[in-house]
Amino acid sequence: MTLTMYQASVPVFIRMLNNLAGILEKAAGHCAARKIDPAALIRFRLYPDMFDLARQVQAACDHARNGAARLTGSEAPELEKTEQTFAELIERIRKTIAYLETLHPEQFDDAQTREVAIKRGETTVTYTGLDYLLNRVLPNFYFHVTTAYDILRHNGVELGKRDYIGR
Repeated sequence: MTLTMYQASVPVFIRMLNNLAGILEKAAGHCAARKIDPAALIRFRLYPDMFDLARQVQAACDHARNGAARLTGSEAPELEKTEQTFAELIERIRKTIAYLETLHPEQFDDAQTREVAIKRGETTVTYTGLDYLLNRVLPNFYFHVTTAYDILRHNGVELGKRDYIGR
């Protein structure tokens, strides 16, 4: 059996984004139960040069959305980075999942060998689709999901491995 680029990306993103939404729901409940201003967690960062929780969630969504789009040779819908509440962050996740659900396996048929060019300032880095997914998209996606989890866990939200991995 062959693993397709679709199988290695879209269902993985959707599963982890649903888990991330559940984690944020637990964080909102944690804040309500303990009378903590949610902004204290949403703006928290593990170290001064790292993104805060909101930006971690935004980045995870962006990597999933843009990664899948580039692998299909299409453009992802833009989402502004304006979220300031748990509800708004969860809504961003839901919009990202809704976009991913519009993609079909056949759109990824040549994704493994498709050239993906990423422009960063004056530099353009070119990948094959497979290298792009395995060495850029998935590691970045998991990094930001994990860091969002870590921020909340560090701040006392009762989370465990099942929250991260799902059931």
